[in-house]
Amino acid sequence: MKISTKGRYGLEALLDIAIFGNGDSVSLKTISSRQGISQKYLEHIFIALKKKEIVISLRGGQGGYRISRPLNEVTIGEVLRALEGSLSPVKCISENTNGKCEFYDKCITKDVWVDIKTAVDDAVDSITLKDLVEEYSRLNDENVHNYIEYFI
Repeated sequence: MKISTKGRYGLEALLDIAIFGNGDSVSLKTISSRQGISQKYLEHIFIALKKKEIVISLRGGQGGYRISRPLNEVTIGEVLRALEGSLSPVKCISENTNGKCEFYDKCITKDVWVDIKTAVDDAVDSITLKDLVEEYSRLNDENVHNYIEYFI
């Protein structure tokens, strides 16, 4: 399993909103400029994030995107699954196949793949956007804590 550019850029864009947005909406143009990500590519990413209700869009002069819930309620796993689909290392144990292939019952490697998937899921589901914003604050010696607990 490898996280694609879409997953990495999507997470970076959400962190941009979380760190620099101060609770306000942020335009894709602004995110593009700060992060060096194509605005066109961000548009595709944010369609998926909006569909999964991770962000909300606001129209007008102050329009842009906001994170739809408190940062401590949005996990990295949720973000990656919205953009990548299943995080399974192999197709036969992904959510899309209901864990079945024609050899599933006699597969000698199935338990290895299930263990890897469980470990990855546990890791990404245990980290929230709030955790990463706090890490940013710690590493950059900046106080962004006022924004961490915002509610929309």
